[in-house]
Amino acid sequence: MRRPKYFTPREVSVHNTLKDIWVSYLGKVYDLTPLLEEHKGDVLLKPITECAGKDISHWFDPKTKDILTHVDPMTGCIKYYTPRGRFLHIPPPCPRTDWANNFGKPWWKDNRYEVGLLSAQTRWIRIINTLTSQEQRLEVCSEETLDEILQRYLRYNSHAKSYTWKHNGVNLEMSKTLSENGIPEEDEFYCGSPDCDLFSPSICLYFNDDLTEL
Repeated sequence: MRRPKYFTPREVSVHNTLKDIWVSYLGKVYDLTPLLEEHKGDVLLKPITECAGKDISHWFDPKTKDILTHVDPMTGCIKYYTPRGRFLHIPPPCPRTDWANNFGKPWWKDNRYEVGLLSAQTRWIRIINTLTSQEQRLEVCSEETLDEILQRYLRYNSHAKSYTWKHNGVNLEMSKTLSENGIPEEDEFYCGSPDCDLFSPSICLYFNDDLTEL
């Protein structure tokens, strides 16, 4: 079974335009760009576009995984709670003959838009190429294996697979996560300081014989 792809909140946040809009909620990441294309110009998209690139878990009941509800003070009926305003696939407050409810699943229950999982915790690491002395600082997901972190690093070194990855002189198991390899978290006390780099764990890359380009 293929592992899901993890994203950092920072990665989600860059998808914040009408032509490229992602959101996250309840631990998952969704690309709503096709939804906006399909309903272009619909005023009910406004609350969604206002939250482009953000986490909207507070819209949902974590138990039911549905939109939060409340008792409408006017009617005494249970209705969806949408303080930012009604949005796409939310029924109108009063019965209307012009509301089309034949859309099937509401967008927040449609897994077609799901692109991966939101990392519960990200961490910074330094990757040092001992052949070139080049150092790259990366924000990665704590759930990612070293193989998956390697995929992030390929943009900086297309031959990354031709290196042996080590921490404190010990070969790393690429199928395991950083914590599973015994690599500690950076010191939280210093993480916000100008010297944060000094306290991020370092991984050293040692060049092998062949060149493998991915």
